[in-house]
Amino acid sequence: MTDNNSLTRRKFVKLAGAAGGALLLAKSTNVFAALAKKGNIASRGYAAVDTSGKLVPWQFERRPVGDDDILIDIKYASICHSDIHQEKGHWGPTQYPQVPGHEIVGVVAAVGKNVTKFKVGDRAGVGCMGNSSLENLDGLENEEQYSPDTVFTYGFPEKSSPTGISQGGYSNNIVVRDHFAVHIPNHISFQEATPLLCAGITTYSPLMRAHLKKGLKVGVAGIGGLGYMAIKLAVSKGAEVYAFTTSASKVKDILAFGAKEVIVVDGPGKLAAYKGKMDYMISTIPYKYDVAAYASVVKPYGTFTQVGMPEGFELTMNNFALSLSRVNFNASLIGGMKETQEMVDYCADNKVLPQIQIIRADQINEAWDNVINKKARYRYVIDASTF
Repeated sequence: MTDNNSLTRRKFVKLAGAAGGALLLAKSTNVFAALAKKGNIASRGYAAVDTSGKLVPWQFERRPVGDDDILIDIKYASICHSDIHQEKGHWGPTQYPQVPGHEIVGVVAAVGKNVTKFKVGDRAGVGCMGNSSLENLDGLENEEQYSPDTVFTYGFPEKSSPTGISQGGYSNNIVVRDHFAVHIPNHISFQEATPLLCAGITTYSPLMRAHLKKGLKVGVAGIGGLGYMAIKLAVSKGAEVYAFTTSASKVKDILAFGAKEVIVVDGPGKLAAYKGKMDYMISTIPYKYDVAAYASVVKPYGTFTQVGMPEGFELTMNNFALSLSRVNFNASLIGGMKETQEMVDYCADNKVLPQIQIIRADQINEAWDNVINKKARYRYVIDASTF
Protein backbone atom coordinates (compact mmCIF):
# COMPACT_ATOMS: atom_id res chain seq x y z
CA MET A 1 0.00 0.00 0.00
CA THR A 2 1.01 3.60 -0.48
CA ASP A 3 1.54 5.92 2.45
CA ASN A 4 -1.70 7.69 1.57
CA ASN A 5 -3.63 4.45 1.61
CA SER A 6 -2.08 3.50 4.96
CA LEU A 7 -3.11 6.88 6.36
CA THR A 8 -6.62 6.39 4.99
CA ARG A 9 -6.89 3.00 6.67
CA ARG A 10 -5.77 4.42 10.01
CA LYS A 11 -8.30 7.22 9.72
CA PHE A 12 -11.01 4.70 8.89
CA VAL A 13 -10.24 2.50 11.91
CA LYS A 14 -10.25 5.54 14.19
CA LEU A 15 -13.53 6.82 12.80
CA ALA A 16 -15.12 3.39 12.89
CA GLY A 17 -14.27 2.88 16.54
CA ALA A 18 -15.70 6.26 17.43
CA ALA A 19 -18.88 5.92 15.43
CA GLY A 20 -19.77 2.44 16.61
CA GLY A 21 -21.40 -0.55 14.99
CA ALA A 22 -23.83 1.23 12.71
CA LEU A 23 -21.06 3.05 10.84
CA LEU A 24 -18.96 -0.10 10.66
CA LEU A 25 -21.77 -2.12 9.16
CA ALA A 26 -22.69 0.55 6.63
CA LYS A 27 -19.21 1.62 5.50
CA SER A 28 -16.67 -1.12 6.09
CA THR A 29 -17.37 -3.12 2.93
CA ASN A 30 -16.79 -0.21 0.56
CA VAL A 31 -13.75 1.12 2.39
CA PHE A 32 -12.00 -2.23 2.54
CA ALA A 33 -12.86 -2.95 -1.08
CA ALA A 34 -11.08 0.27 -2.03
CA LEU A 35 -8.05 -0.50 0.12
CA ALA A 36 -7.87 -4.22 -0.59
CA LYS A 37 -4.44 -5.69 -1.06
CA LYS A 38 -4.18 -8.43 -3.64
CA GLY A 39 -4.52 -11.82 -2.02
CA ASN A 40 -6.16 -10.68 1.22
CA ILE A 41 -8.93 -12.93 2.53
CA ALA A 42 -12.40 -11.40 2.92
CA SER A 43 -13.88 -12.14 6.33
CA ARG A 44 -16.96 -11.30 8.34
CA GLY A 45 -17.59 -11.58 12.04
CA TYR A 46 -18.55 -9.72 15.18
CA ALA A 47 -16.23 -7.06 16.59
CA ALA A 48 -15.91 -4.84 19.62
CA VAL A 49 -15.63 -1.16 18.69
CA ASP A 50 -15.19 0.31 22.17
CA THR A 51 -15.03 -0.69 25.86
CA SER A 52 -18.81 -1.15 26.13
CA GLY A 53 -18.48 -4.89 25.57
CA LYS A 54 -21.20 -4.80 22.92
CA LEU A 55 -20.21 -6.51 19.67
CA VAL A 56 -21.44 -5.61 16.19
CA PRO A 57 -21.24 -7.22 12.73
CA TRP A 58 -18.07 -6.28 10.87
CA GLN A 59 -16.59 -7.08 7.48
CA PHE A 60 -12.79 -7.02 7.29
CA GLU A 61 -9.79 -8.69 5.66
CA ARG A 62 -7.20 -11.21 6.78
CA ARG A 63 -3.69 -11.61 5.44
CA PRO A 64 -3.11 -13.78 2.36
CA VAL A 65 -2.31 -17.46 2.95
CA GLY A 66 1.49 -17.51 3.29
CA ASP A 67 3.85 -20.37 2.59
CA ASP A 68 3.53 -21.70 6.17
CA ASP A 69 -0.13 -20.79 6.71
CA ILE A 70 -3.47 -22.51 6.53
CA LEU A 71 -6.89 -20.98 5.91
CA ILE A 72 -9.65 -22.46 8.05
CA ASP A 73 -13.35 -22.16 7.29
CA ILE A 74 -14.66 -21.79 10.83
CA LYS A 75 -17.58 -23.98 11.84
CA TYR A 76 -17.81 -23.07 15.53
CA ALA A 77 -16.17 -20.65 17.98
CA SER A 78 -16.87 -20.51 21.69
CA ILE A 79 -16.98 -17.76 24.29
CA CYS A 80 -14.28 -17.41 26.96
CA HIS A 81 -14.41 -14.94 29.84
CA SER A 82 -11.06 -13.69 28.57
CA ASP A 83 -12.85 -12.36 25.49
CA ILE A 84 -14.93 -10.10 27.70
CA HIS A 85 -12.00 -8.88 29.80
CA GLN A 86 -10.01 -8.10 26.67
CA GLU A 87 -12.71 -6.23 24.77
CA LYS A 88 -13.79 -4.21 27.80
CA GLY A 89 -10.22 -3.01 28.23
CA HIS A 90 -9.80 -4.71 31.61
CA TRP A 91 -6.28 -5.77 30.71
CA GLY A 92 -5.07 -2.47 29.31
CA PRO A 93 -5.55 -0.25 26.22
CA THR A 94 -7.26 -2.08 23.38
CA GLN A 95 -7.20 -1.31 19.65
CA TYR A 96 -10.59 -1.38 17.94
CA PRO A 97 -12.30 -2.72 15.90
CA GLN A 98 -11.33 -6.11 17.31
CA VAL A 99 -12.78 -9.57 16.72
CA PRO A 100 -12.39 -11.79 19.82
CA GLY A 101 -12.41 -15.56 20.05
CA HIS A 102 -9.67 -18.13 20.70
CA GLU A 103 -11.61 -21.38 20.78
CA ILE A 104 -12.00 -22.18 17.11
CA VAL A 105 -12.71 -25.28 15.00
CA GLY A 106 -13.34 -25.75 11.31
CA VAL A 107 -12.18 -27.25 8.04
CA VAL A 108 -8.93 -26.44 6.25
CA ALA A 109 -9.76 -24.58 3.02
CA ALA A 110 -6.26 -23.75 1.75
CA VAL A 111 -2.63 -24.47 2.64
CA GLY A 112 0.68 -22.74 1.93
CA LYS A 113 3.34 -24.42 -0.20
CA ASN A 114 5.48 -25.41 2.80
CA VAL A 115 2.63 -26.97 4.78
CA THR A 116 2.76 -30.74 5.31
CA LYS A 117 0.94 -30.99 8.63
CA PHE A 118 -2.49 -30.31 7.08
CA LYS A 119 -4.25 -30.77 3.78
CA VAL A 120 -7.43 -29.23 2.41
CA GLY A 121 -10.46 -30.86 4.02
CA ASP A 122 -8.79 -31.68 7.35
CA ARG A 123 -10.57 -30.91 10.61
CA ALA A 124 -8.54 -28.32 12.52
CA GLY A 125 -8.65 -26.30 15.71
CA VAL A 126 -7.00 -23.06 16.83
CA GLY A 127 -6.57 -21.83 20.39
CA CYS A 128 -4.89 -18.80 21.93
CA MET A 129 -1.93 -18.56 19.53
CA GLY A 130 -1.90 -17.99 15.79
CA ASN A 131 1.45 -16.88 14.42
CA SER A 132 5.18 -16.71 15.13
CA SER A 133 8.56 -16.66 13.46
CA LEU A 134 9.20 -19.75 15.63
CA GLU A 135 12.49 -18.22 16.68
CA ASN A 136 13.57 -17.74 20.31
CA LEU A 137 12.11 -21.11 21.26
CA ASP A 138 15.24 -22.52 22.91
CA GLY A 139 14.01 -24.70 25.77
CA LEU A 140 10.38 -23.88 24.88
CA GLU A 141 9.53 -26.78 22.60
CA ASN A 142 6.12 -27.23 24.22
CA GLU A 143 5.71 -23.75 25.67
CA GLU A 144 5.33 -21.42 22.70
CA GLN A 145 3.06 -19.21 24.81
CA TYR A 146 6.15 -17.90 26.59
CA SER A 147 8.05 -16.92 23.43
CA PRO A 148 8.34 -13.17 22.73
CA ASP A 149 7.72 -13.90 19.03
CA THR A 150 4.31 -15.50 19.51
CA VAL A 151 1.29 -13.61 18.18
CA PHE A 152 -1.82 -14.41 20.18
CA THR A 153 -5.06 -15.05 18.32
CA TYR A 154 -6.66 -11.64 18.69
CA GLY A 155 -5.76 -8.09 19.68
CA PHE A 156 -2.02 -8.64 19.25
CA PRO A 157 0.20 -6.48 17.00
CA GLU A 158 0.70 -8.35 13.74
CA LYS A 159 2.47 -6.71 10.79
CA SER A 160 0.95 -9.10 8.26
CA SER A 161 -2.62 -8.31 9.33
CA PRO A 162 -4.45 -5.75 7.16
CA THR A 163 -5.94 -4.29 10.35
CA GLY A 164 -2.59 -4.13 12.18
CA ILE A 165 -3.64 -6.59 14.87
CA SER A 166 -4.61 -10.25 14.95
CA GLN A 167 -8.35 -10.85 14.65
CA GLY A 168 -10.01 -13.78 16.38
CA GLY A 169 -12.52 -16.51 15.81
CA TYR A 170 -15.91 -14.84 16.11
CA SER A 171 -15.89 -14.95 12.30
CA ASN A 172 -16.34 -17.19 9.30
CA ASN A 173 -12.64 -17.88 8.64
CA ILE A 174 -9.12 -17.45 9.98
CA VAL A 175 -5.55 -17.61 8.65
CA VAL A 176 -2.92 -19.03 11.04
CA ARG A 177 0.54 -20.51 10.84
CA ASP A 178 0.13 -24.28 10.56
CA HIS A 179 2.25 -24.81 13.70
CA PHE A 180 -0.53 -23.27 15.80
CA ALA A 181 -3.35 -25.51 14.61
CA VAL A 182 -4.21 -28.95 15.95
CA HIS A 183 -5.99 -31.88 14.37
CA ILE A 184 -9.54 -32.50 15.59
CA PRO A 185 -10.19 -36.27 15.77
CA ASN A 186 -13.20 -37.66 13.93
CA HIS A 187 -14.63 -39.17 17.10
CA ILE A 188 -15.43 -35.83 18.72
CA SER A 189 -17.92 -33.33 17.33
CA PHE A 190 -16.81 -29.89 16.23
CA GLN A 191 -19.17 -28.36 18.79
CA GLU A 192 -17.72 -30.32 21.71
CA ALA A 193 -14.13 -29.86 20.58
CA THR A 194 -14.35 -26.08 20.42
CA PRO A 195 -14.03 -25.20 24.16
CA LEU A 196 -11.06 -27.54 24.51
CA LEU A 197 -8.83 -25.07 22.62
CA CYS A 198 -8.68 -22.75 25.66
CA ALA A 199 -10.75 -24.06 28.58
CA GLY A 200 -9.46 -27.57 27.99
CA ILE A 201 -5.75 -26.84 27.69
CA THR A 202 -5.74 -24.13 30.38
CA THR A 203 -6.87 -26.68 32.96
CA TYR A 204 -5.29 -29.81 31.47
CA SER A 205 -1.74 -28.44 31.50
CA PRO A 206 -1.42 -27.65 35.23
CA LEU A 207 -3.49 -30.69 36.25
CA MET A 208 -1.20 -33.07 34.36
CA ARG A 209 1.84 -31.39 35.88
CA ALA A 210 0.30 -32.07 39.30
CA HIS A 211 0.66 -35.79 38.54
CA LEU A 212 -2.92 -36.66 39.33
CA LYS A 213 -3.60 -40.18 40.51
CA LYS A 214 -6.36 -42.19 42.11
CA GLY A 215 -7.34 -40.91 45.52
CA LEU A 216 -5.53 -37.57 45.32
CA LYS A 217 -7.71 -34.85 46.82
CA VAL A 218 -8.10 -32.02 44.30
CA GLY A 219 -9.91 -28.76 44.94
CA VAL A 220 -11.38 -26.74 42.07
CA ALA A 221 -12.35 -23.14 42.81
CA GLY A 222 -14.71 -21.30 40.47
CA ILE A 223 -17.03 -23.57 38.48
CA GLY A 224 -17.60 -21.68 35.27
CA GLY A 225 -16.21 -22.04 31.75
CA LEU A 226 -12.90 -23.50 32.98
CA GLY A 227 -13.76 -24.98 36.36
CA TYR A 228 -16.12 -27.65 35.12
CA MET A 229 -13.46 -28.88 32.69
CA ALA A 230 -10.97 -29.06 35.56
CA ILE A 231 -13.44 -31.24 37.46
CA LYS A 232 -14.00 -33.59 34.53
CA LEU A 233 -10.29 -33.91 33.77
CA ALA A 234 -9.31 -34.55 37.39
CA VAL A 235 -12.08 -37.13 37.82
CA SER A 236 -10.98 -38.88 34.62
CA LYS A 237 -7.56 -39.38 36.24
CA GLY A 238 -9.08 -40.90 39.37
CA ALA A 239 -8.75 -37.88 41.64
CA GLU A 240 -11.21 -37.15 44.44
CA VAL A 241 -12.57 -33.73 43.50
CA TYR A 242 -13.98 -31.06 45.82
CA ALA A 243 -15.63 -28.13 44.02
CA PHE A 244 -15.77 -24.68 45.59
CA THR A 245 -18.38 -22.35 44.10
CA THR A 246 -20.37 -19.26 45.05
CA SER A 247 -23.33 -20.41 42.91
CA ALA A 248 -25.68 -22.69 44.84
CA SER A 249 -27.68 -23.24 41.65
CA LYS A 250 -24.78 -25.24 40.17
CA VAL A 251 -24.55 -27.93 42.86
CA LYS A 252 -26.57 -30.57 40.98
CA ASP A 253 -24.60 -30.02 37.79
CA ILE A 254 -21.26 -30.18 39.59
CA LEU A 255 -22.07 -33.50 41.23
CA ALA A 256 -23.05 -34.84 37.80
CA PHE A 257 -19.58 -33.87 36.54
CA GLY A 258 -18.16 -36.35 39.07
CA ALA A 259 -17.20 -34.16 42.02
CA LYS A 260 -17.22 -35.95 45.37
CA GLU A 261 -18.44 -32.87 47.19
CA VAL A 262 -19.58 -29.32 46.42
CA ILE A 263 -18.84 -26.50 48.84
CA VAL A 264 -20.98 -23.39 48.37
CA VAL A 265 -18.73 -20.59 49.59
CA ASP A 266 -21.28 -18.19 51.04
CA GLY A 267 -19.10 -17.22 54.00
CA PRO A 268 -15.51 -17.57 55.29
CA GLY A 269 -16.49 -20.42 57.57
CA LYS A 270 -17.10 -22.68 54.59
CA LEU A 271 -13.42 -22.55 53.65
CA ALA A 272 -12.18 -22.85 57.23
CA ALA A 273 -13.89 -26.22 57.56
CA TYR A 274 -11.63 -27.63 54.81
CA LYS A 275 -8.34 -26.19 55.99
CA GLY A 276 -5.37 -28.36 54.99
CA LYS A 277 -7.44 -31.13 53.38
CA MET A 278 -6.55 -30.81 49.69
CA ASP A 279 -3.40 -32.20 48.08
CA TYR A 280 -3.74 -29.76 45.20
CA MET A 281 -6.03 -26.92 44.17
CA ILE A 282 -6.66 -25.10 40.91
CA SER A 283 -8.48 -21.77 40.84
CA THR A 284 -10.26 -20.60 37.71
CA ILE A 285 -11.81 -17.56 39.42
CA PRO A 286 -11.53 -14.61 36.96
CA TYR A 287 -12.06 -11.88 39.57
CA LYS A 288 -10.12 -10.52 42.51
CA TYR A 289 -10.77 -12.62 45.60
CA ASP A 290 -9.21 -13.72 48.89
CA VAL A 291 -6.52 -16.02 47.51
CA ALA A 292 -5.01 -16.92 50.88
CA ALA A 293 -8.37 -18.06 52.22
CA TYR A 294 -8.79 -20.49 49.33
CA ALA A 295 -5.14 -21.59 49.47
CA SER A 296 -5.62 -22.50 53.13
CA VAL A 297 -7.60 -25.59 52.13
CA VAL A 298 -4.39 -27.08 50.66
CA LYS A 299 -2.08 -29.18 52.81
CA PRO A 300 1.27 -27.67 53.83
CA TYR A 301 3.73 -28.02 50.94
CA GLY A 302 0.85 -28.80 48.59
CA THR A 303 0.32 -26.70 45.45
CA PHE A 304 -2.21 -24.03 44.56
CA THR A 305 -2.40 -23.01 40.87
CA GLN A 306 -4.13 -19.86 39.62
CA VAL A 307 -5.38 -19.92 36.02
CA GLY A 308 -8.25 -17.40 36.14
CA MET A 309 -7.20 -13.96 34.85
CA PRO A 310 -8.87 -11.11 36.80
CA GLU A 311 -9.27 -7.50 35.75
CA GLY A 312 -5.87 -5.85 35.54
CA PHE A 313 -4.25 -9.30 35.92
CA GLU A 314 -3.79 -8.48 39.61
CA LEU A 315 -4.55 -10.60 42.66
CA THR A 316 -4.44 -9.45 46.28
CA MET A 317 -2.86 -11.83 48.76
CA ASN A 318 -2.44 -11.56 52.50
CA ASN A 319 1.14 -12.73 52.79
CA PHE A 320 0.85 -13.59 56.49
CA ALA A 321 -2.25 -15.71 55.88
CA LEU A 322 -0.56 -17.39 52.93
CA SER A 323 2.55 -18.09 54.98
CA LEU A 324 0.46 -19.87 57.60
CA SER A 325 -0.66 -22.35 54.96
CA ARG A 326 2.90 -23.07 53.73
CA VAL A 327 1.43 -23.68 50.29
CA ASN A 328 3.35 -23.55 47.02
CA PHE A 329 1.55 -20.90 44.92
CA ASN A 330 1.97 -20.69 41.15
CA ALA A 331 0.15 -19.61 38.00
CA SER A 332 -0.21 -21.21 34.59
CA LEU A 333 -0.84 -19.89 31.06
CA ILE A 334 -2.67 -22.19 28.61
CA GLY A 335 -0.25 -24.82 27.22
CA GLY A 336 2.07 -25.45 24.28
CA MET A 337 1.02 -26.87 20.93
CA LYS A 338 2.29 -30.42 21.52
CA GLU A 339 0.43 -30.49 24.83
CA THR A 340 -2.70 -29.03 23.23
CA GLN A 341 -2.85 -31.81 20.65
CA GLU A 342 -2.27 -34.34 23.44
CA MET A 343 -5.18 -32.81 25.39
CA VAL A 344 -7.60 -32.85 22.44
CA ASP A 345 -6.78 -36.49 21.73
CA TYR A 346 -7.12 -37.42 25.42
CA CYS A 347 -10.52 -35.74 25.75
CA ALA A 348 -11.81 -37.34 22.56
CA ASP A 349 -10.52 -40.81 23.52
CA ASN A 350 -11.81 -40.66 27.10
CA LYS A 351 -15.06 -38.79 26.43
CA VAL A 352 -14.06 -35.86 28.62
CA LEU A 353 -16.45 -33.53 26.86
CA PRO A 354 -17.50 -29.92 27.52
CA GLN A 355 -21.00 -28.85 28.53
CA ILE A 356 -22.11 -26.54 25.74
CA GLN A 357 -24.95 -24.33 24.57
CA ILE A 358 -25.12 -23.58 20.83
CA ILE A 359 -26.02 -19.99 19.98
CA ARG A 360 -26.34 -17.78 16.89
CA ALA A 361 -24.06 -14.82 16.27
CA ASP A 362 -26.85 -12.39 17.10
CA GLN A 363 -27.03 -13.91 20.61
CA ILE A 364 -23.40 -13.15 21.49
CA ASN A 365 -24.10 -10.00 23.50
CA GLU A 366 -26.78 -11.75 25.55
CA ALA A 367 -24.41 -14.67 26.13
CA TRP A 368 -21.68 -12.28 27.33
CA ASP A 369 -24.10 -10.80 29.86
CA ASN A 370 -24.92 -14.31 31.09
CA VAL A 371 -21.22 -15.13 31.51
CA ILE A 372 -20.71 -11.95 33.55
CA ASN A 373 -23.77 -12.72 35.69
CA LYS A 374 -22.73 -16.38 36.20
CA LYS A 375 -25.75 -17.71 34.30
CA ALA A 376 -23.80 -19.60 31.62
CA ARG A 377 -24.14 -23.41 31.62
CA TYR A 378 -21.16 -23.79 30.86
CA ARG A 379 -19.66 -22.84 27.51
CA TYR A 380 -21.46 -20.93 24.80
CA VAL A 381 -20.53 -22.17 21.32
CA ILE A 382 -21.30 -19.91 18.34
CA ASP A 383 -22.51 -21.43 15.08
CA ALA A 384 -20.20 -19.70 12.58
CA SER A 385 -22.69 -20.20 9.74
CA THR A 386 -24.73 -17.40 11.36
CA PHE A 387 -22.04 -14.71 10.96
